Amino acid sequence: MATKKESSADKKTKTKRKRDENKLLAAAGMKSSEIVRDMRYGQSVSIEFFQRNAWLLIVIVVAIISLIGLRYKTKTKMIEIKKLTRELNIAESNKLQEKAAYMSLIRETEMRRLTHEKQLGLVFQEQPPYEVELAN
Repeated sequence: MATKKESSADKKTKTKRKRDENKLLAAAGMKSSEIVRDMRYGQSVSIEFFQRNAWLLIVIVVAIISLIGLRYKTKTKMIEIKKLTRELNIAESNKLQEKAAYMSLIRETEMRRLTHEKQLGLVFQEQPPYEVELAN
């Protein structure tokens, strides 16, 4: 039993010593290829790092997920805005067409045609009505 505890304690001290050496090398200007190699094989990031910074990592992950959700929500709203803008343009075009059709119905020639067609006996007066002034 004593050998197992010593061996695990030895491993922890070796790991700590290795970590301290890595920090010293990084501070002294260790080559980037060595840092990449250490990261690739998992030597520079230990379980203790994750245990100590678990709350920070959780906050970062939640923040990233929130930003992704916000971006998705924004994109869907932008698509909806574009769709509604297109529908508004179509509705405005239809409104103009209906207004033009209405205006053609109230034009003079159309009114003459309708009165003649319905045989109402109404005539369009060519001159405006006279205004009669009273003499004092």
